[in-house]
Amino acid sequence: MTFDALVVGGGIVGAACARALLREGLSVGWIEREAVGGGATAAGMGHVVVMDDSEAQFALTRYSRELWDALVEEMPKDVEFERRGTLWVAADEEELAAVSSKKTFYEERGVQAELLDAKALYEAEPELREGMAGGFLVAGDSVIYAPCATRWLGVGATRITGEVIDMGDGWVKLRNGDELSAAVVVCAMGTWATELFPALPVKPRKGHLAITDRYPGAVRHQLIELGYLKSAHGNATESVAFNVQPRKTGQLLIGSSRQYGVTNGAVEEHMVSRMLSRAVRYLPALAEMSVLRLWTGFRAATPDKLPIVGLCPGMSRSYLATGHEGLGITTSLGTAELIADLVQRRTGVLNAESYSAGRFAECRS
Repeated sequence: MTFDALVVGGGIVGAACARALLREGLSVGWIEREAVGGGATAAGMGHVVVMDDSEAQFALTRYSRELWDALVEEMPKDVEFERRGTLWVAADEEELAAVSSKKTFYEERGVQAELLDAKALYEAEPELREGMAGGFLVAGDSVIYAPCATRWLGVGATRITGEVIDMGDGWVKLRNGDELSAAVVVCAMGTWATELFPALPVKPRKGHLAITDRYPGAVRHQLIELGYLKSAHGNATESVAFNVQPRKTGQLLIGSSRQYGVTNGAVEEHMVSRMLSRAVRYLPALAEMSVLRLWTGFRAATPDKLPIVGLCPGMSRSYLATGHEGLGITTSLGTAELIADLVQRRTGVLNAESYSAGRFAECRS
């Protein structure tokens, strides 16, 4: 088999990269050892969200959200796109006061946002626990069903089932002994990228998810506690935060948990208990709802909370697209456009240097 480009990794980032390269007129082989749309993609909430931990994160998430919005008319129904908006819930006046600068940051950069007082918060989400101070609403955020989105984005690429055990400048080697070469190779293997590139500062971060039976109308927005920002980006070995998403099916997807230094993918009772207790603390009605399924996944995290996108260190034909942690679904399309721009040697919307592996000393050749 001969291709212009090879994409390694069957998650949503790999699928988006395959799509972007196909749009450049390249033939694409898409390599995955298991089913596409599994792994970290299946362990994500399908939240398309603008985030502002840094200018580079904001630029990538905003651009990516615009790209998702541009595809709405093309999406098949099973992608389940809904513009739910993100409602960040402030538990107290201190949290609410802290987000006034966040609103200014968003609006100065062209993203509509709104501060809600307590009255407006409960009009938006009546089931929240009494006593909340207000919220921060980003109405343009959306949700999708990521496994189906992955399969759709990858249409047109030639699927190759196999496990890549080595990768160089323009070539890959599979466990069965096959070697494939191409003018462009993209490694979108998430946490497993370090098996091929051990110097990458990427660590697996385990997360749990739960999904309920159908309770249509129980929640209207993607709900996240403002304390999530501290929890998700701290250095604690284990953390949980309130994060609930209404699905088009009427079910509720419940997160979130984070664990460093755990390699076992089994569901852990103590983490599930903490996560669900946190959710009930914000949304008491959850205590009466039936949870149908629990599962876990591993997300690829970097020290600065930004993905690694660009040329592999010391190479000219092979690229990295990894380290997205909890924003891989949001930023898959922006990542793919950045890869396409780099491949075509053109200047794009994003500043490529902000995401390159070269920002880490251990990756400089």
